[in-house]
Amino acid sequence: ETLLARLGGDEFTLLLSGVEDREQIERLAQSILDSLSAPFALRGQDVALSASLGIALSPQDASDVETLLRDSDMAMFHAKNQGGRGYEFYADSMEEIAAKRLELENKLQRALERNEFELYYQPKVDVLSGCVTGVEALLRWRDPERGVIGPDEFIPMAEETGVIVPIGDWVMREAMEQSMAWQKEGLPPLRVAVNVSVRQIDPRLDFVGKVVSLLEETGLDPQLLDLEITEGALLSDEETAIPMFQQLRNVGVGLSLDDFGTGYSSLSYLRRLPIDTLKIDRSFIQCIDTSPSDAALVGSIIAMARVLGLRVVVEGVETRSQQAFLVELGCDEIQGFIFSQPISAEQTTEILRHKKALREAGQQNTVKA
Repeated sequence: ETLLARLGGDEFTLLLSGVEDREQIERLAQSILDSLSAPFALRGQDVALSASLGIALSPQDASDVETLLRDSDMAMFHAKNQGGRGYEFYADSMEEIAAKRLELENKLQRALERNEFELYYQPKVDVLSGCVTGVEALLRWRDPERGVIGPDEFIPMAEETGVIVPIGDWVMREAMEQSMAWQKEGLPPLRVAVNVSVRQIDPRLDFVGKVVSLLEETGLDPQLLDLEITEGALLSDEETAIPMFQQLRNVGVGLSLDDFGTGYSSLSYLRRLPIDTLKIDRSFIQCIDTSPSDAALVGSIIAMARVLGLRVVVEGVETRSQQAFLVELGCDEIQGFIFSQPISAEQTTEILRHKKALREAGQQNTVKA
């Protein structure tokens, strides 16, 4: 006997009875994953799904439905943490992992109230002039016990629990206020980029209204705000997301498609998006100066962006040879350790002051000459 039920959201439960062969369960799990990963046409686009499966057995793991569901949920979470697109059987060791996960979730809920979050900034640099043209705001969690925690450790949990929504609101406000603080100090206006989660653009949350209100409250010029969105955020609900971001473009806010090349973008899809910048993922840059195929691929992306009238930002640039290739290929801006790792607002301020002083000294020398 087989029972398939939807628990809610994107979670489903499959109940199998009379199955005693573990290998049979493994074959079924892999068959489900293979079926979901097969591309299918949706509104003229090829779309593929992925899933993470958690498996619990009775009576080995539990004999009651409630515990079986809990155990399979733990196994599913473990499968997600292994990179997704796979399955995991429940094991007792997962109890400890689940306990740590619950502790992290509780601490994350309190972190915003206790002002434990902090924004770091990574400069974006014009490839030809070397001038800082903008910064990307990057979230860090300064935990009293563990110190500074990078986003990879807590953002997935924030996404899953929905805490990313108030955190995202805080990030936008903080980044806008910092940009205004730099301007009030007399530093050149810079575009500040903020990453946007798919959770934030839920139509029930009036994301556009939030952004517009924050711009009015802080006084930031909309053209100095750049929202970085992923293909997943746009594909989650294309009919809602595209008009929403078009409204923001109409206000003057810049929109960048982040991690380009890691999803399912096509030329016809890009033409419909209300974006002005493509941000090429760092994975394409690592071997650009040693691999002709990688260099050709990045060159093709840049050429395509030019046809569509888009600017190109490349992240993850670490060497002078990589920079030289990107200059030759016609990239607009670079971001990476070659110029600066993500740094605090205070350190960013010092860099901007230094750049301003050098520029003013150069102007004075020009006048004297």
